[in-house]
Amino acid sequence: MSNTGEEKEIDESSAIDLAGQIHLNAASISDSNKPPTWMWFGVAGLTIIALLVIFVLPPLVSRYQLPLEPRIDTSQIQQNRPTTDSAVSEISPFEQAQRARQRKEAQDVLAELLGLQSELERQKVDSWAISEFEAALDTAALGDSFYREQDFVKATETYSEGLVELQEILDSVDAVFQNSLEQAEDAFNRSDAAMAIDGFTLAVLLDPSSEDASIGLERALVLDQVLTLINSAEQLLEDNDLAEAKRVYEEVSSLDRYNESAKRSIDQISQLMLEADFSRRMSIGYEQLQMGDAEQAIAQFESATDLGVNEEQALAAIKQAENEIANGKITAIREHILSSESQENWQQAVTHYDSVLEIDSNIVFAVEGRDYASKRAQLNELLVRAIAGPDRFYEEDVFQQTLDIYYTGREVEKQRGGSVLAGQLDQLEQLLETSQIPIEIQFASDNLTDVTILRVENLGLFEKTSMALKPGRYVAQGKRIGYRETRTEFVVGFGQTPNIVNVLCTERVVPTNR
Repeated sequence: MSNTGEEKEIDESSAIDLAGQIHLNAASISDSNKPPTWMWFGVAGLTIIALLVIFVLPPLVSRYQLPLEPRIDTSQIQQNRPTTDSAVSEISPFEQAQRARQRKEAQDVLAELLGLQSELERQKVDSWAISEFEAALDTAALGDSFYREQDFVKATETYSEGLVELQEILDSVDAVFQNSLEQAEDAFNRSDAAMAIDGFTLAVLLDPSSEDASIGLERALVLDQVLTLINSAEQLLEDNDLAEAKRVYEEVSSLDRYNESAKRSIDQISQLMLEADFSRRMSIGYEQLQMGDAEQAIAQFESATDLGVNEEQALAAIKQAENEIANGKITAIREHILSSESQENWQQAVTHYDSVLEIDSNIVFAVEGRDYASKRAQLNELLVRAIAGPDRFYEEDVFQQTLDIYYTGREVEKQRGGSVLAGQLDQLEQLLETSQIPIEIQFASDNLTDVTILRVENLGLFEKTSMALKPGRYVAQGKRIGYRETRTEFVVGFGQTPNIVNVLCTERVVPTNR
């Protein structure tokens, strides 16, 4: 201590001499050179610093040791230590090593404790386990007290207790997270937005990777707005304003993309809108159908099928409209049929029946009517041909066929006659009767020509002869050796009977040299 006092006195005297020297130098400089004012301020500052170094710093250095811990007063240690023969004036190296090791252990536990503290603080522990957290910190603070008293073993034990308490809080994160998530979901379902936001916020804080918590928080933040919009949409539905209700639900879905109820409502309203549009188009179609405009009705019904709802109903309406069109066409064609049949134009009637069957092949009146009309048309054609060719009636088979046609016509006449049929039958009857009355025909030849009435009889050689023939068309054939064969066609009856039929070969055949 005496050395320290002497050093202090030397430092103080040196400081006085230094200050005096600075004063003398400053005065001489002032007298000689008269320096500027700022230099005086600089000199004064240096003087103050020198005084601080001399008088203030040494006592501080003597009271503290690095790192700024109070220096231990060895005299007090010596006084407090028991006086024994084996006592030594300082701590032994072994004890120093033990204390260093114990201090290191306490520091390690403390570092781990501080790490848990930081982690819990990052997870906002004060919002979900503040009392337990503060209790653990109090325990850690008690450990600090032991540490300051150099009782590192007790400090380590106390730090460990605080560490265990913090670890228990950290281990409870999963349970707290799950409980917070459940309470938040329950609050959300009860439409309590504030509580739901708090719960989901804590859940996200505890587990940022939780999709349920993130989605829940996202939805809870817009819950009040969503509920307001849903109430508005429900009122619009009651007012049957489907388009506006759908728009509002789409806004809800935009705010809350996980709102399945809004999505279902949009789908349901879209379906209702489609059905309303379908009903509107169908109503227009039926109105047009009642007005007789079946084509426009079908166009409306087809547009209704494009909507993709109640397609069977629209197709049935189209079928009904098509039937209306078909019935209209059939009615018109049927009038033509009646006209054709009344005029006994049976072939034309057949054509009209075919037109009906093209529309509907199962219409009974058309099927049966066509069958009858085709038979009448066939009968009419046979009668026309028979009346036009009476010159073949002399042939027995032709006569019999024509007679059958005549009798068939008479039977038809009894069932459903007409003036045309009656006239045809009367005319044919007259032709048939006259066709069986023979007429005497005169033939002339040269008695050199062999004459044959084809399919009737050979007359041979003659100059003049006669033969009774039924009305009809005949061919007389003449043959003579060395002469070209001749044929003469003639008609008996029907006002065409010739006075005489000449049959003779007059053209000589010139032989060829080979």
